[in-house]
Amino acid sequence: MSDIIKLLPDSVANQIAAGEVIQRPASVIKELVENAVDAGATKIDIFVCDAGKTSIQVVDNGKGMSETDARLSFERHATSKIRNAADLFNLTTMGFRGEALASIAAVSQVELKTRTADDDLGTCLCIAGSRVESQEPVSCPVGSNFTIKNLFYNVPARRRFLKSNFTELSNIITAFERIVLVYPDISFTLSSNGALLHNLPSAPLRKRIIDVVGKKLDQHLLPISVNTILGKISGFIGRPESARKKGAEQYFFVNGRYMRHPYFHKAVLNAYERLLPVGDQPPYFIYFDVDAKDIDVNIHPVKTEIKFENEQSVFTILMAGVREALGTFCELPTLDLSGSEDISIPTYDATSKPDTLKTDYDPHYNPFNKQPASNVVPNNWQILYTPSDKKDIGSLDDDAQFADRKEQPQEQSIFDTPYSLNDDAPCLEDSSPQHYQYKGSLILTAVKSGLLMVNQHRAHIRILYEQLMALHSHAITGASQKVIFPDVVEISPKEMLWLEQSNDTLSALGFEIQNPGNGRISISAVPATLTDIEPNILLRDILSCADETDIDDPVSNLVLRIAHASAIPVGQVLSNEEMESIINSLFTCQNVNYTPDGKRIFTILPQTDIDGLLR
Repeated sequence: MSDIIKLLPDSVANQIAAGEVIQRPASVIKELVENAVDAGATKIDIFVCDAGKTSIQVVDNGKGMSETDARLSFERHATSKIRNAADLFNLTTMGFRGEALASIAAVSQVELKTRTADDDLGTCLCIAGSRVESQEPVSCPVGSNFTIKNLFYNVPARRRFLKSNFTELSNIITAFERIVLVYPDISFTLSSNGALLHNLPSAPLRKRIIDVVGKKLDQHLLPISVNTILGKISGFIGRPESARKKGAEQYFFVNGRYMRHPYFHKAVLNAYERLLPVGDQPPYFIYFDVDAKDIDVNIHPVKTEIKFENEQSVFTILMAGVREALGTFCELPTLDLSGSEDISIPTYDATSKPDTLKTDYDPHYNPFNKQPASNVVPNNWQILYTPSDKKDIGSLDDDAQFADRKEQPQEQSIFDTPYSLNDDAPCLEDSSPQHYQYKGSLILTAVKSGLLMVNQHRAHIRILYEQLMALHSHAITGASQKVIFPDVVEISPKEMLWLEQSNDTLSALGFEIQNPGNGRISISAVPATLTDIEPNILLRDILSCADETDIDDPVSNLVLRIAHASAIPVGQVLSNEEMESIINSLFTCQNVNYTPDGKRIFTILPQTDIDGLLR
């Protein structure tokens, strides 16, 4: 029997490794920028074309590479970061495995120009599909200049799985922001198809955070600083009023590396307990500085999940640090005396006599006088206890009270006769009483089969969703309601990118949004059906969609987000007419059972169950 186990060729092995390391254009940028940081660069420029599918260029002014190092850097497991297995437990650099450049070169066409400060000439190296095509001297500045073209050109199946340009560019911005928030002392730029998206000069950490996420958090950041024997925790957290239902900026970093850590996230949320409504998420930018031997960064292919040796202790310290920051800085506002008007404070004069208080009173008032004053209306409370032939108010039974209500004339409505608009609609009683609201959440209505209970918030979401989707599907421009004073909202570059992508859909729905520049937008009109919510609050909630890039139907997702933001909230008191309008509109929808995101809208308590409860 012949041998069947063979060693894979290097080109195939590199492509397999690329499947773990290089998942999309954002992965290429992450690896190249991390290498530039490790090379000591103080300025890093990134240029992408067609969201990185056509080309990616990363230019840095780091120490560069010699001719030999440039060639050797594209070999698998070639690295300057570790020398033995013990070094894996004392990592202080970003990259260390030596697979990044080999994986990139296996699935793209790479050109590298690099020079060290000791060399007069640099090296230009061209590689395609792991095969070296040329290597020659070249005149270039100190540092490295990587150009990656036609990513996945030789793996068409992988290329077909790439998302739209908007989605891939959003992922690039996310990877970019996770790095620049760690290194505020390095200058970064990011350009897409010739347009500058980010221009970040070196700055203090707080300024870097504001430059990345926008000025909307400028007044809401609270510093946090904790020093213990386990390490140092520093950074910024957001005031409770800056929390959002979705899309809050939340970042953990450890030893200069971005990480995801649900356990530590829970510690932060515990610190905000009773300060935020249920479901709200606070922004935070928290940096851990710990001994490299106390963490393991090699447990995940993309190194975003990191294991701490003393997680429970760090959890407690983090929660205490966040609580201390909230308690120290979230105080009552102080009196602001910096206004333009002068405030005159009188000085004490010992010779002057203070004014005495003067009060008015009735000298003829006598509390023991049995005769009431002429201007007082007598309160004949004794008649409540006088026996009579009629029942007093306290003895009226429930049937008598409801009998009196039924005698009052009722307006004609769809509840006066049984109907069924579709198979999902319940059949209502012939003489349905008026609707009742339970705890500001449920609308209760009698139907033939029992008691109909409708969630008012979810019902309104379904109604608004179908109304707005009908406008979009029929290419009808929705009616707009002008805003008297347009609201100006600070947004981040990613949110601006998303807004430009969704502008046509928003305009068709009735929004009018202007872009005055400087990271600001103004909303001057909203759909006529959405006038019960503040435009800036509505727009901020809509912009939370900027983080939802991997979606199959962006229009449906946008409309659903608008419906969620605009629907009647839980707890809002409704009149009988408003409740009837919701019921009427709900049972004309195509789907009355569930919201577009799959939550049940109504249920019916059967009459037999009600009768059983009263036995």
